[in-house]
Amino acid sequence: MCGIFAYLNYNVTRERRYILEVLFNGLRRLEYRGYDSAGISIDSSNQTSDPPLLFRQEGNIESLVKSVYHELRGTVLMGSSRYPVEWEVSAVRYPMELIEVRNITIIKKKRFQQIWREYGTQVECDAKFPSIQPSFEHDPRSFYADLSLVTSHPKLDGVSFSDSNIDFTCSDVAATDLNLEESFSVHAGISHTRWATHGEPAPKNSHPQSSGAGNDFLVVHNGIITNYEVPNLSHDILYIPLLVQLLIGYSQFQRPNMLWMVNLWFLITFYSVECFFPSTVYLLWFGGEGHDTASTMGKVLKETLLRHGFTFESETDTEVIPKLAKFIFDKANEEGDQSVTFSQVVLEVIRHLEGAYALTFKSRHYPNELIACKRGSPLLLGVKDLEEKASSGSSFSDAKFPSSNGQPKELFLSSDANALVEHTKKVLVIEDGEVVHIKDGGVSIYKFDKGKNGGTLSRPASVQRALSILEMEVEQINKGKYEHYMQKEIHEQPESLTTTMRGRLIRAGSCKAKTVLLGGLKDHLKTIRRSRRIVFVGCGTSYNAALAARSIVEELSGIPVTMEIASDLVDRQGPIYREDTAVFVSQSGETADTLLALEYALENGALCVGITNTVGSAIARHTHCGVHINAGCEIGVASTKAYTSQIVVMAMLALAIGADTLSNQARREAIIDGLFYLPRKVKAVLKLDEEMKDLAKLLIAEQSLLVFGRGYNYASALEGALKVKEVALMHSEGILAGEMKHGPLALVDENLPIVVIATRDSCFSKQQSVIQQLHARKGRLIVMCTEGDKASVSVGGSSRVIEVPQLLAYHLTVLRGYNVDQPRNLAKSVTTQ
Repeated sequence: MCGIFAYLNYNVTRERRYILEVLFNGLRRLEYRGYDSAGISIDSSNQTSDPPLLFRQEGNIESLVKSVYHELRGTVLMGSSRYPVEWEVSAVRYPMELIEVRNITIIKKKRFQQIWREYGTQVECDAKFPSIQPSFEHDPRSFYADLSLVTSHPKLDGVSFSDSNIDFTCSDVAATDLNLEESFSVHAGISHTRWATHGEPAPKNSHPQSSGAGNDFLVVHNGIITNYEVPNLSHDILYIPLLVQLLIGYSQFQRPNMLWMVNLWFLITFYSVECFFPSTVYLLWFGGEGHDTASTMGKVLKETLLRHGFTFESETDTEVIPKLAKFIFDKANEEGDQSVTFSQVVLEVIRHLEGAYALTFKSRHYPNELIACKRGSPLLLGVKDLEEKASSGSSFSDAKFPSSNGQPKELFLSSDANALVEHTKKVLVIEDGEVVHIKDGGVSIYKFDKGKNGGTLSRPASVQRALSILEMEVEQINKGKYEHYMQKEIHEQPESLTTTMRGRLIRAGSCKAKTVLLGGLKDHLKTIRRSRRIVFVGCGTSYNAALAARSIVEELSGIPVTMEIASDLVDRQGPIYREDTAVFVSQSGETADTLLALEYALENGALCVGITNTVGSAIARHTHCGVHINAGCEIGVASTKAYTSQIVVMAMLALAIGADTLSNQARREAIIDGLFYLPRKVKAVLKLDEEMKDLAKLLIAEQSLLVFGRGYNYASALEGALKVKEVALMHSEGILAGEMKHGPLALVDENLPIVVIATRDSCFSKQQSVIQQLHARKGRLIVMCTEGDKASVSVGGSSRVIEVPQLLAYHLTVLRGYNVDQPRNLAKSVTTQ
């Protein structure tokens, strides 16, 4: 759910301002993955011994940019501590200007309030810029500056400050000597945009996470580390064996014997210790003789580090990673190993990690180096050689990669190709278990095996991989003439649908489409046709798309279709058989719950089919076969064009499966013709944009919305309600119209707006009946119908008619003042559970 972006320039001079802008723009491209906080780390100077700078900020990317450039209100004052003092002045704004105040002292808040009363609200200023030398005797976060010693500065002459508009806080946003024009021939920077999972959105919980004072190791992370904290052992599972022994002993001897009393004493002692020292019990239980030390550390990362003197400032699972790296590095140095490499440290770190992750490391001990690794979360490497033209045949292994010969180059790490395409099209999709080490312009790749290298800081053999060429243009990731990505992607649907079907709907001599060709499935169609059932698995919009296609798949294939929400399938371990075909639908191809369901289906021997919008994604790589929907880059968090392309692909899947059945050929050809003309019909419907905007104005103050659908359109009801819910932040519910009398009808009154989908299909007459019943109960009806059916569905002329619920959701969101592209608490790619 988070976004990682890193940039390393080698033998090419770049100013700090340029480096910052590359990192910021990379984060902007990834902001759809999370936008509640962000951070970056860059080098403080060309002196490799200096600690890296760390900038972290709550809020979106622009909040981070402003804090780094000192465009927040006022000026940042930096002392000798790692915690600077931030001076906020609401009356003054000085972008990128630093003011140092002489003779400033640090005192507690109580003392600050006393001095403020003594000296009043007038603060004189001075033009001198001596350095600040504060003294931190206690927690620096609780200290304030002594305003009585601040002298005048000409640019602030005559400005008065009051208690209400001047504030002193502690933050890690900047240093006073940050020179934006300073040049670096080699520099490594990392950045991160966050969607909070562990810990609320706050600077301390933002990434990069640090190993401690001096920023020896810094890490950005996408994923969840499951073994970072000691589990809660207050449950009785540990005591069951002892209780069983006590019961058996008492029943055998009828009175307490010595063994029985010893067991009772041990149980009481064990329980008492567990109550007060749960981590001690955990270590005794799992970390005694015969247990692997590394395995024990893997179970209790945070507890182990606490026992070795580390302190934790954040609430995140990520903080254990840089601290563990420092622990391993320091331990190696204490044992006299001065030659330990960055990759050896990281390999030892990930040997202790459990869970899903994509990680990028930066360290002051290994300047101008970056290391990336992944398991379960996406990560790509981009290579830009500044003296050679890109070629699809490039490959590299270990230090033999051609770019390690001193040639100028730029290297990038990113969670998504969106952030790479404006820099380079030469990419490497990092595989699970791979560790990528960037050093001296060279790239080394190691395949990590957790079962090997036990107890030693060893390094596995390097592997050889080929670079891929991105089939993406920069224009695809820009908003162009549109105000929002969601608006752009809604209006791109005619083109995206055409692209989805291009080369797949085969036209015959009569200029009508006659058949379907899905190259990714052709070798597996016979197996699919012999399946006992087809299981569609997805989450959110992808699940709704599969539900929309269920009826047509059953109709044309004659195979029963079951629907599974990915997380529910995994939770209940639902039955999956070797005779099943499991179809996994995901726009990103990286959805965590869907990947777990895929792993479960593979274990049970089912044929697994992937339907994704991302070439090289985890689902695309791990399924037996699949279809790429070719919808193009979708950045808006609320899926629009990917949804319609997913439905079209699954309709073509149904056509391909049923191609050998003669009895439904007429129906197949009618569906194929309908698909062929679908893009131009969508284009015509999008002309209703202004009408949808007018309708949205009527709903702007509403708090709830019901959407009724039936048959093919039940999925449309669910998806329409989901769109309104996630972007307009209005409660909305998609309801199966056949269930109306089983509860939902009780909600109907003259105030509640209700959308009824009543298109001209086999359920049309039933939906007309639903409309009549809702009208009889004075429901506020908005009917979505087929063109020309307005008179048939508008009872007494009181119903409004719409045709595209996506447009309604978009305009409703804009009118309600919410960010269409960044819905509250949501992210585009759900790569964590």
